[in-house]
Amino acid sequence: MKISVIAHPNAKKPRVEKDLLNTLHVYVRQPPLEGKANKAVVEALAIYFHTKKRNIILLSGKKSKNKLFDIPLRFQNTKV
Repeated sequence: MKISVIAHPNAKKPRVEKDLLNTLHVYVRQPPLEGKANKAVVEALAIYFHTKKRNIILLSGKKSKNKLFDIPLRFQNTKV
């Protein structure tokens, strides 16, 4: 399943929120340097979907706030 995510690095309070268009907003404390924020977003999504980090694949948006992730259907939770 493809998940659209908007990353918010350098956030004061890390959290995952869902908007009306089913886009996840992931707030992380790490800066967008050397892939630190991307790793933190993957960790946050793994916790949100109750899966392992290796099951979450970044398809596009490595250097953008708008990202597209792939999570296999057997690993997804009912939150989406």
